[in-house]
Amino acid sequence: MTQDPIHDVPAGIEQLLEIMRRLRDPEGGCPWDIEQDFATVSPYTIEEAYEVDDAIARGDMEDLKSELGDLLFQSVFQAQIAADKGVFDFHDVAQTIAAKMISRHPHVFGDESNQKSPEQQTVDWEKEKAKERARRGETRVLDGVAMGLPALMRAQKLQKRAARVGFDWPDASHVLDKIREEAAELEEARDTLTQAEVFEEFGDLLFVVVNLGRHLGVDAEEALRSCNAKFTRRFNAVEDALSAQGKAPQDSDLAEMDALWDQAKEAEKRAKT
Repeated sequence: MTQDPIHDVPAGIEQLLEIMRRLRDPEGGCPWDIEQDFATVSPYTIEEAYEVDDAIARGDMEDLKSELGDLLFQSVFQAQIAADKGVFDFHDVAQTIAAKMISRHPHVFGDESNQKSPEQQTVDWEKEKAKERARRGETRVLDGVAMGLPALMRAQKLQKRAARVGFDWPDASHVLDKIREEAAELEEARDTLTQAEVFEEFGDLLFVVVNLGRHLGVDAEEALRSCNAKFTRRFNAVEDALSAQGKAPQDSDLAEMDALWDQAKEAEKRAKT
């Protein structure tokens, strides 16, 4: 049996690019890969980014290596779709990001001093990004904040942009006052208004809570993700405790599960001390 020529391509990025080209080949490629477009692949790209983040959070370096490969493949996939349309290819993508990194680091690749603090570098980075947005014709304050970001993350970025031009509360105490105001409006909407108005007021409350996190130096997306993990751990502990009694959650009641929840919470606190 003749070996497929793919094995003769040097291992690494060139082989990966050839694999992707072959998968998308209309004549002999994979039917599923051939029918994909930017929009259908996008959810997988986002999912792979989160799986990279999960591997980092777990400290699993072997899994991180694998997940970074999966994420790289998504970039290769999207670039091949673009190449098939005659728009750009992977090499254009690599050249664009290389040029961007050189431009944004004049203290490394230019004649500026690299003796600056991380804080000053962040300021300079934002200035360079602002220049890039201006060159793209993005002149409004909130232009360029990606629509596809997770809602909490996008809210935080929108707020940071607005804060740069002075549209911000001076400190967290004012945000707390606004949270109380929005909570009261939500309660009123629940009691007297339509579901559409409840929906809107709930969104307002979430938006202000994100703003409080920003003032406290807390990333809302990361905080909620951590809380999700904590909830999962504790509910699993409740389920395990019930299982030890030969019961399932549906065989229990709120009072019993709440007591077991408190036990799980105390066990976590003791484990930290």
